[in-house]
Amino acid sequence: MSGQDRISASVAVKEGQAVCAACGHDLGPATKPWKDHAQRREIPLAQAGGQAYDTGHEGVLLRHFYCPGCAALLDTETAMAGDPALDDILAERG
Repeated sequence: MSGQDRISASVAVKEGQAVCAACGHDLGPATKPWKDHAQRREIPLAQAGGQAYDTGHEGVLLRHFYCPGCAALLDTETAMAGDPALDDILAERG
């Protein structure tokens, strides 16, 4: 896609909007957390990769964030159950 600034391999900014770098799907204003506009899947970290990822704490999750337009994987993060997603803001506010 032309006219965009890549922020990562999967997310870009185009005309002030966060977009999927693969398909251009709008993920909301670049000055707001884009993950709120992505599809999210959570699994216990212990199920992510076998024993090496088993922390012994059931509340540790692996979160996947997918593009609602093309299902491209946009990001992953680890978190405790109930914690909010990390705010990835791609452009300066005001």
